[in-house]
Order: sequence, then structure tokens, then C-alpha cells
Amino acid sequence: MGAVDPLSLSMVTAFLGAAGAGMANEAGKRAWETVGGLVARVVGREVPAPVGQAERESVAGLLVAEAMRSPEQARALAAVMSGRGAGGPAAHGVPRLLPASARFFTDRKGPLALLDREADRKPDGLPKVAVLHGPAGIGTSALAFHWGGREAGRFPDGTLYTDLRGGSASTAPTAATVLRHFLLRLGVPAEYVPPAVEDRVDLFRSLLSGRRLLVVLDHAQSAAQVDPLITAAPGVFTLVVARRPLTGLDAVTVSVGPLSDKDARRLLAELAGRSALATARATLPSVLERCAGSPFALRAMAPYLATGPVGGGERADPLPEGPVRAVAEEAYRRLGAEAARIYRLGSLRPWSSLGAAVVAATAEVPEDDAGRALAELAELQLLESTGDGRYRYRPAVRAHAEEAAAREDGLAGCAAAVTRAVDWYLRFAVRADYAALKERWHLGPLYAELGPGPYEDEGAAVAALVAEAGNLVEAVLAAEEFGRFDTVCQTVEALWAAQLKAGCHDVLLPALRAGARTAGRHCPGTRTAGRMRVQLAFALMELRQDEEAERELLAAAEDEARAGHARGRATAVESLGLLRLRQWRFRPALECFEEADGLLDRIGPADDGAADVPRARALLHRHRGRALRGLGRFDEAEQRLATAREFFRSSGERYNTARVLTDLAELRLDAADRAGALPLVEEAVALLSRENATVHLNYLAGLRAQCLPGQLPDQLPDGLPGRLPDRP
Repeated sequence: MGAVDPLSLSMVTAFLGAAGAGMANEAGKRAWETVGGLVARVVGREVPAPVGQAERESVAGLLVAEAMRSPEQARALAAVMSGRGAGGPAAHGVPRLLPASARFFTDRKGPLALLDREADRKPDGLPKVAVLHGPAGIGTSALAFHWGGREAGRFPDGTLYTDLRGGSASTAPTAATVLRHFLLRLGVPAEYVPPAVEDRVDLFRSLLSGRRLLVVLDHAQSAAQVDPLITAAPGVFTLVVARRPLTGLDAVTVSVGPLSDKDARRLLAELAGRSALATARATLPSVLERCAGSPFALRAMAPYLATGPVGGGERADPLPEGPVRAVAEEAYRRLGAEAARIYRLGSLRPWSSLGAAVVAATAEVPEDDAGRALAELAELQLLESTGDGRYRYRPAVRAHAEEAAAREDGLAGCAAAVTRAVDWYLRFAVRADYAALKERWHLGPLYAELGPGPYEDEGAAVAALVAEAGNLVEAVLAAEEFGRFDTVCQTVEALWAAQLKAGCHDVLLPALRAGARTAGRHCPGTRTAGRMRVQLAFALMELRQDEEAERELLAAAEDEARAGHARGRATAVESLGLLRLRQWRFRPALECFEEADGLLDRIGPADDGAADVPRARALLHRHRGRALRGLGRFDEAEQRLATAREFFRSSGERYNTARVLTDLAELRLDAADRAGALPLVEEAVALLSRENATVHLNYLAGLRAQCLPGQLPDQLPDGLPGRLPDRP
């Protein structure tokens, strides 16, 4: 056997990387299984799915060597690489995500000059990064917005912005979450965002390599949080905003300090008017002292200059507490009783943002009153509007409100308020989840009590869940902290539609872990424990954390077995088989599907879940067909798939019928039967054209090309294709 061409090896390695990264959608998972089956047939044995660059190079070497030896295998490899890859369309988008600058902006000439210098630095292979740092309320974020807006012309390819603050350490955005957000804004379709964070980093940096773009990372907590978001692309400037310099981050540090008295007076004059400044001449020195050069504090104090003395009273906040808290106290003492109660009780958990409905439940006030109070609090700078009818606290302001709640409402009152909020989120999630996925079987009793929410369609219900995802995670963590373990599990169960249909697995992961943790400690060996572990395992599988997913699925099967719940146990074992397919472990996958089918046999006509058995068995026929195909047992695979096709045809399930038709078409192509594959592809396309299944239709277009004469080369130059295929 001759030496492997290094260029060819690199191309196949790159293809394996792209195929593995493309498993965020059904077509991508299918392509990955196809590659695994090809590898098994080429090598003559199962080869574990590669993880990481070294393993991909090893598998690529096997494929290249066999392609050089056998023209037949070379053509098979060409077919897979040209028609069944998992990539997505090229991403195009000019994001403009930077928030607007403040209307009145004073001083900051020194920091602005330092930012100009770093942005102007000639490319030298090092990332262009600056860290703006300073205490709360000093204007670091405002400075970033001002510079980014002023210098927009430098960045014709747009600006990316994200707030890394989150509600708490548990719910703060991870690198994976931010990368997903950025890739979507850069034009990558959601179904093509890679599941693994490493692949998201690679795609993000590839997309930015030739662009002139500003990336602003606000409220960063650590170097580790921002490092995956930094690129050395010469046209990209990354601006990080933090409370302090970030140890370990190679960046220019730009300290932002308080405004001078002169600049503070100028800002107050611009905000309140010179006549108001003159009226407040007597109290102005104390205002300036309390604000301590903080632009936030000055903006908050400006409306009070013409309304009477500022400060004083029993609640006056001592100066060592800082200017943000000082002005928060000044504004708080002017609130009416209802607005003050809402301000206090909304702060008791680090909710990502708050709407009127949950605030009304928390503070026990009418929803209209809650909406008006939230708007008033935002006008007084005690809350920030997120622009969609929702509001959030600045961290320093929330600390003040939380202390006020502890002082005025007491421990019992605070606990009761959090409980009301958690209960509201539970009931909201149950109704939205039910509306988004009516056909699923449920465990939580609230599904029967509440029924589905009044949403226009399933998509609207999923969108509502996604909009509250951060708060739902926080509600689960609060319920766990309060020892409300049934609430934890019921809320986690209600996250399933968001998992399945929206794919926000990384955002929901802390709640899913809490659900599995709670069930394992407080109700092991129950249906609930099995459900919690399966939901966590599903997210872990989608995030490519296979080892932990396997442990959870094995534990789920054990829980369901102890509970005597054959349907739940079959689901856990089936899910384990799907994980095995993804790992290219086709024989163990087949064994899992056979075991799951045997478990379905134990469900009698009068037992729970009996009505679901025919459909569950049809799905298992399809899964077994996929595993048998990977093992090269094509005749048996076709029999299983044909059985599944007839069930789904008769039940009118267009999408599942199309999926099985696609499996059958691939079987025919494996046997070089293009004429037999084409009508199967055409039938699948006709079914899916009414399902808005764009990704699957793109995949079928690739299969159709393979069915038509002259669409694939009969031989490969130097034994392999001359370039990677265009993405479908």
C-alpha cells in the first residue's frame, strides 16, 4: 500500500470534523451515521466514532488508505463527501447589536484614546482586545457603547454584543450559549449551529477570519468566560467590560474612574438644565459628594434637583456604601407603598428579567398596577428596561432592594414572595409545554389540572418558553434551595418542549441537572426519577457529552425498572440505542432496540401506555433498520424499514414517513441502485414540502443528485475528490 497523500488525508479529516459538528439537526445525525456505516464496511469492523482531531485523523487514514486500494470504496467515499455531508449554507449577515450610546456623554478622553490606539494597531497575529474596567455605575458599559457607536465606520461587517452578567453564577451565559447567539446573528441557521462548544468556537472564528467587526462582551466575570469568544482575526476588535482587570487575559487594560467635579456639574446641567442646577445651588455640593463622580448616580439624581432637598431622612444611605446604593436609597424613599413593595420583592432572586404578570403574583397586586410600577421604577433608574416590556435590576441596585426586603418584609415574607414567583413560573411552564407538545405523556398532576395555555400555535408556545428560559432555570434552583422537590421535578418536566423543539440545551442544563439531582436524592426508583434522568441525558447527548449521557440513561432504565414502568424503561433503553448509533456502535445499538421492543411486549392491553405501543414499535423498527444498515445487513434493514414505512403511511404521519423513505433511499444508494432510490427520494420530498422541513429537504436534494446520472464522478483524481463539497 502506498503512502497516504497528506492533502487527501487533511480533506477527509476536515470532512469528518464538519460531519461531526453538523449533528445539531436530524439530517446531520443521519449523515454522521452514514459515515460510520461506511467506515465499518471499509475496515471490516466497528470503529468508534472519533472525538477530537487525533481520532479524526486516524479514521481518515483508514478511509484514505482503503480508497487508494479500491476504486469501489473511493467512489463510496466520494458519494458520502459530496452528497451527505452535514454542513449548512454559508453564513451571511451584518449584525448591529450594540446598544445605543447615552445622549449626553462627558469627558473620557483618556480611555477613548487608548481604545483608538489598540484598534489602530497593525496586525501582528495577536488578538486586538481591550478591557474597560471600573466599579459599578462608573460608566464602563456606556463608554463601550459610545466608542462603538462613534467608530462604527471602522467595522463595516457589524457589531456583536452580549451581556455576560446573567441572573446569577448558575444562570450567567456560558461560552456555548454566547457562541450560539453570535452564530445565529451572523446568519447561521439554528439547525446548523454545532452542538459541541469546540465546534462552535471553530465555526465562529472561521466566519470572522475575513471580517472587520467589533465584539463587545459586557459585564465579564473572568478570563475563562471570554477566552473562547476572542479571535486573532486582524479585522476584529474585542472590547471587554468588567469590574476589574481580568487576570490571565492578554489585553490592553483601560481603567475608568469617576468624573471630576467639573465634568459632573456639566453632565447634571445637560441632564436637568441650567435653571434646575441654579435652583439646587445650596444642595449641589452634597449631591456631588453622594454621586462621587458616578455617571449612573448623576443621571438618577438629576430629576430631583428642582424638586426639593436631596438626601436626609431616616433611611439616608451612608456614603461608604457607594454612589449607586446611595441614589437607590434616595429614589426608594420617594416611592409609594405599592411600588416600593414591588421593588423589594422582585429582587429576592437574580431573575434574568421580569414581566408584569410574575411581578403581580410575587407582590400580590393587580397586573395592571404591576406594569405601571415597573415603568415608574425604570424611570427612576431603579430598573433597566430590556425593550420588550420586561425589566431587570443592576446588581448593586438589586443588593439594595434585597436588603430593604429583609429589613421590611422579614424572612417569612421574603420566602413567601419567592414561593409565589416559583409557583407562577411552574404553572406558566406547564401550560406552555402542554400547548407546545400535546401528544406527549405527562407525569406532573398540573397538566391535567391546567390544560394547555392559550397560544396561537405550537410555535408561539415554544417561543414563550424560550423567552422565560433563564427565569425557569432560576425558579428550579430556587425550588431546590427551598426544599420544594416536587416543584423542581414538575418544572423540569415542563422544559421538554423547549429542549426538543428549541434546542436551548446549554441554557437549560443547570435546571436539568437539578432535576436529576433532586430525583436521585428524594425519589429514586420512580417514574419521576426516570423522566428527570432521560431529559438530562437528552441534553447531554445533544451537547456531545456522551459519557455522562450514558450514565444517566443507564440510571434512568434502572429507576424505571424499580418503578415497574415498562414504557419509561423502554424509552430509556431506546435512547441509549440512539446514543450508540451516534457513537458508530451499531451492534450494541441493535441490542438496545431489541431490548426496548421486548419491554413493550410487557405492556398489556389495559396497562398504562398501551395506546402508544404500536407507534413506539414502529419507531423501533426504523431504529433497528438504521443499526442493521450500519452493520451491512441490508436485506434485514430493508425489511425493518419497510414495516415502519407502512405504519407511518397508514397513520398519516408525513414527517416520519419521509424519514423512513430517506433511510430506504440511502439503502438503495449503498447498493448502487440509483433508479430504485430516486422515487423514494421524490416521495419523501413531496411529503416534506408541506412540513417546512428545510434542513431535511436540503439533505434530500443531495441524495437526489446522487440518483441522477453524471452527478458524481466515476473516478477520483489521485484516489480522492479534489475539494470538499459545497454545503447543502
